[in-house]
This record gives sequence, structure tokens and C-alpha cells, in this order.
Amino acid sequence: MLFVLSYLGGVLTILSPCILPVLPFVFARADRPFLKNGLPLLAGMALTFAIIATLAAAGGGWAVRANQYGRIAALVLLALFALMLLSRTVSDWLTRPLVALGNRLTQNPSLSGGMGGSLVLGVATGLLWAPCAGPILGLVLTGAAIQGASVNTTLLLLSYAAGAASSLAIALLAGGRIFAALKQSLGAGEWVRRGLGIAVLLGVAAIASGLDTGLLTRLSLASTSKVEQALVDTVRPAAPTHSYRIAGSSLPVEGQLPSLAGATAWLNSPPLSPQALRGKVVLIDFWTYSCINCLRSLPYTRAWAEKYKDHGLVVIGVHAPEFAFEKDIANVRRATYDLGITYPVAIDDNLAIWRAFDNRYWPAHYFVDAQGRIRAHHFGEGSYAESERIVQTLLREAGYRDVPTGIVNPNATGAEKASGQSDVASPETYIGYARAENFSSGAIRQDTPFSYALPPQLTLNQWGLDGRWTIGRQMAVLNTAPGKITFRFHARDLHLVLGSADGKTPVRFRVTLDSAPPGNAHGVDSNSAGDGRVTEQRLYQLIRQKGPIMDHTFTIEFLDPGVQAYAFTFG
Repeated sequence: MLFVLSYLGGVLTILSPCILPVLPFVFARADRPFLKNGLPLLAGMALTFAIIATLAAAGGGWAVRANQYGRIAALVLLALFALMLLSRTVSDWLTRPLVALGNRLTQNPSLSGGMGGSLVLGVATGLLWAPCAGPILGLVLTGAAIQGASVNTTLLLLSYAAGAASSLAIALLAGGRIFAALKQSLGAGEWVRRGLGIAVLLGVAAIASGLDTGLLTRLSLASTSKVEQALVDTVRPAAPTHSYRIAGSSLPVEGQLPSLAGATAWLNSPPLSPQALRGKVVLIDFWTYSCINCLRSLPYTRAWAEKYKDHGLVVIGVHAPEFAFEKDIANVRRATYDLGITYPVAIDDNLAIWRAFDNRYWPAHYFVDAQGRIRAHHFGEGSYAESERIVQTLLREAGYRDVPTGIVNPNATGAEKASGQSDVASPETYIGYARAENFSSGAIRQDTPFSYALPPQLTLNQWGLDGRWTIGRQMAVLNTAPGKITFRFHARDLHLVLGSADGKTPVRFRVTLDSAPPGNAHGVDSNSAGDGRVTEQRLYQLIRQKGPIMDHTFTIEFLDPGVQAYAFTFG
């Protein structure tokens, strides 16, 4: 069913503004037989996009860099193609060496109908196409990033590209009839040819200037996001945050505790297995140390581990990393110590345990009975009282006596303090280009140093960079100081996941709120003057407001180069 969803998402791209720059390349051969020209072009476009997107989504930085060179070559090729359309003299001049090489990319009548030329043009178009990442494509790319490269990932992306090719094919068939009618009724074949040449050149210019990944990503002639989200919700309904049945009935059996053998290391314990845990009630907590939602649930998990450790409960934290730096065992060991976690932690760097549970969330709690059966789960923050009652129920069911009663109420502080959720109107926002949204400093130059500038004004949830940065797939790195990040937000707390390039050298920063020092609105990682330092790769709480919540403009200025910025979170 996910393949159908992906295909439908591709079909909808014809309504998206991000398809506009490649339309001239597609329609440039609308007056030729579809099977020999249009179909090979669309097939080459779909296949190339699927291959490049698979490699990029799986984290291959080399693939992204290779595609940058491919884009340049494709732009040159298509610019030459446009010149051939504009001038038969240029076409004849360029055709002479190409004919010798068997190249069939011209409009010369003696070479018309060649499938090879159309296929090559399709490959070039696939290298240039940068579709807007709506909910469906975002779902596919996020799954690819977490699960890694696979045949399934490629097939999903190919389904998406095939959907786009299908809608373009319909438009191309209709366009072919229009061009034929123009030629017959007006004798305007040469003018049509020149008009197509101009359109192709404009498309090349739009892509070369970054218009396809910048302005068109933010502007929409006919937004498809609501339609796509409705399709996602129909095929894959949002998972419930909990699965509880306590009052008057027993907890259901949801499955068996999977193997924990996929852990690459263990902290605070030797390796554990489902067999060794039989007879114990087990709480599995999927977390990662830079996740704000995980940090806010930790006080409860720690309290349960301490309260019930002598009454049959074993808490296991499964550390499933989201960012590359969270795979560094030294970082996780330090975070575990700083956070006061003394229960066993399984290091799931390869997400093997994550996949065994078919998990999709941080944090996620799975409640396992003494027979090794999963009896309940809870995703995200909240419902702590219900979760603790499940622990108590399973302990009594297992025959443990003197199980403590009551509900814990940890006095959480700092980043662990519960969110002021009713006042949060800003979403988690990634800075790396793989999942960046609402970027306002022009087009993103992927993996390339570039001097960005902030716009005069930001609207709510827009953000931008100022200074010379390199934006990578997961993060942006400041090349030369000073450099700024600005975000227009609405929430009580603002956090930013940061690190330094070498992991050792501190980076000084200064925070402002509406162009002034934050004062008593500063977070635990900044002072009232807004000053602070990035000393390790983790989440930094920079703003915590104490009064009424309203829209504010946050700016962080880095006074030293080498900072890595990953993601904003709010609470």
C-alpha cells in the first residue's frame, strides 16, 4: 500500500511549482512520437531521480557531491539543446561532431525519432529535478534515512518518480496534439521550435540560479500538502500515543519481546537477552540524548527505575541515534553520566533493535511482562501516571509482593522540565538540507561554502543564516566567524542542537531576543547577557520565558568558526 501512496504523491507533483523548471525540457519534444521520444525521456528522468535520491537519502555525501557535478553537466547539455532549438545554423554546427560520435540529441530531421537522445535528455532532467518535499516524499526520505539504503527504498522512490512521469506523460500527449494543430493551422513550426528553445534556456537559468530549490519550494501555485497528508492519514493512520486497558480488564498481548542482540555495546550492564529477563517486568525506553522529548520523559523513567528496582522491574534504555554524533560511544557515555542514568543502556547504532520493534518514535516506551510478552506501549511525552500504573499492574501480575503504590512526581528542572505545550506554535526544524523547511536566506547550496544573508524580516517559523556557512545533509557548519542563525518562533522554550567541528574546541556565542539580551528569559546554557559556549555535541537550552508567550525573533551569533548546528526544538 505504501507503494501506491508513493505513486500518488508523484502524480500530484504536476500541481507543484517545483515541477516548473523541468517542464520546458519535457515539452521540448512534444511534437514527436511519444513512444520513441516522450516515453524514453520520462523513463530516464524517473530512473535517474530514484537512484540519486536513494544514495543521497541513505547518507552518501559523495553521491550528493557527484550529483552536483552531474547537474552542471546536465545544464550544459540542455543549454546546448536549447541553442539547437533556437538556431538551425547552431544546430548544424554542433551536430557535425555529435553525429560522428553517434549522438542523437539534435532537432535535425535526419536524426529525429532517436530513442537514445531522448533517454539521455531524460537522464539529464532527472539530475536536475528537485521536487518539493511534501508529506509523502518526506515520509519516504525519512524512512530511507533511518533504515539505510535498500531495494525497498529505491522502489518507493521509483514509484514516486513514476507517478510524476505518469502525470507528465498525460500532459505531454496533450501537448503533442496542440503542437501538431499549431503547425497544421498556422505553419508556425519554426516559431514553436524557437519558443521551446527560449523556454529551455529559461529553465536552465532558473535551475542554475537555485530558483528550483529556493523560491519555488516556498511558493505554491496549487499546494498539494493537504491532499498528500490526507492520503498519508488514510493509508497509514497516525499511531495512538498509548495502548492501555487497565480499568476492569487485563492488558492485551501485543507481541513478544524481540532480541536485543543487535546492540553494538552496553552501558551500565553486561548484554541482556529476553531469556535472561524472564521473570522480570521490563520497561524498554527508546531514546537519544539530543532529543528534547526524550529528555523531558527521562525524570519519570529514572524515578521508576529507582522506585521499582527491588520489586521486579528492569528498565532498559535503547539509545537509537538520530544524528551522526550520537553514534560516538564517548558522547553517549558522557550524556548517560550527566543525565544520571544508572540503568542498562543498549547502544543501537545500527537501529537493529529499533527495527525489531518496528518502532518509529523518540521517546517510545514498551511494557513487557514477566513472560516476555509486550503488554502495552506509549509514544511521546505525557501519560506518566497511566504508564506507572501499568508497571504496578504487571509487577503484581508477576507475583511480586509489596509493590510500591502512588505515583512519582519528579521535580524536573532545566531542559527536562515539562513543555508548556499549549503555547507552542513552532515545529521542530532541521537545519541540514535533507529535511530543512522554511529557510529564508535564498537557495541552499548543498555541501558548498556560501555567504548567506538574512532577509529584512521573518514571518513566524521562518529562519535564516547570516555569514559564510556550509549546509550539509544533517547540519550547517560555520566556515568563518562571525555567523548568525535567526528564527521567528512562538514557544516558551527554544533549544538548538549544537556541536563543534572537532568536538573539542569551544565555540563562543551570544543570544538575543528581539535584538536585546534575553535577561531573565535566558536558558540553562546561556546567561542573562545571552553569552554561552558550545563545549560538546548536544542539545542546548537557550531561551526559557517566564511571562506570557508571544512571537519573538531569536538570534544566536557565533563568535568563533567551526560550530555545527543541527536542529531547533521548542517547548
